[in-house]
Amino acid sequence: MTPEELAALPYRKNVGLVLINAEGLIFAGQRIDNPGHAWQMPQGGIDAGERPKEAALRELQEETGVRPDLVEKLAKTEDWLVYDLPEELIGNIWGGKYRGQKQKWFLFRFLGQDSDVNIATEHPEFSVWRWMEPAELVEKIVPFKRAVYEQVFDSFAEHLKK
Repeated sequence: MTPEELAALPYRKNVGLVLINAEGLIFAGQRIDNPGHAWQMPQGGIDAGERPKEAALRELQEETGVRPDLVEKLAKTEDWLVYDLPEELIGNIWGGKYRGQKQKWFLFRFLGQDSDVNIATEHPEFSVWRWMEPAELVEKIVPFKRAVYEQVFDSFAEHLKK
């Protein structure tokens, strides 16, 4: 793909979720398609006609089993945060139609118990999950998403454990 063709590709609209527990730790799941690597927070595309917050609550339940009544929204990013896929992945993800994603991030406090989390969903994304410190999660995310994770944690710093 030429640089011009790459630059012409749009970004896929997406939501991301920071789910924190009572101790201020963050939900992280290990991606099922990249065992031993690639821990991340829940995220997913915005369906046609769907508002970002609706998409965030839907994705949270689809990926973690956590129902909307078990979370409290604390914050969201003001701006859309953008990341580009590495060039070698563009043809393999989303049918080659997008160069990356633009994301609206939400911060939710988890009001439930760990037993309310169920990653064995209809279309599982994660093989295992655990609560992590923000810095640990930044280290474990794939490198091309690292800057976005740092921006997200900076945006929500007043709510996150240091």
